Amino acid sequence: MPDVLITENEIEARVVELAREIDDDYATSDELILVGVLKGSFIFLADLARRLKVTHRVEFIAVSSYGESEDTTHSGAVRLLMDVRLDVSGKDVLIVEDIVDSGTTLEYLYRVLKARAPRSLKTATLLRKPDRLQVEVEVNYLGFDIPDVWVVGYGLDWAERYRTLPYIGKIDPGG
Repeated sequence: MPDVLITENEIEARVVELAREIDDDYATSDELILVGVLKGSFIFLADLARRLKVTHRVEFIAVSSYGESEDTTHSGAVRLLMDVRLDVSGKDVLIVEDIVDSGTTLEYLYRVLKARAPRSLKTATLLRKPDRLQVEVEVNYLGFDIPDVWVVGYGLDWAERYRTLPYIGKIDPGG
């Protein structure tokens, strides 16, 4: 089993704090659209959405930024696999991501959604690896900064394994 990096209780407490921040920031919004990035963000998105008091809708988007095999690393190329169904123009939009590693995926999604003229566009991510960032990308709502280790759980996986662990664990995928 993976070694615990962030406990279930630490995650829950931080998600509650993030929801409060988002509620405060969007208190005057008619409707916030949460855009969850599949697959990794689904648990974070669900927990965050359930704690929000501000009126919101949930949408999903899917991208591919890793190779086809389970042991490849980030290629730098991002491809849109599934788009949101709602028209986001004139709306408040929050991209909800599981992890910012190189920053390439979030930067790509920000550009794609910004081109659709939302009223506002912000980002939330559960995890960020500051040592791995290759592009500057603003994270408006951050759960945790973590070291450059392979992490699983709470939506994140290795070869589709460990995704539903209730905590963030670290593993050595080569060992």
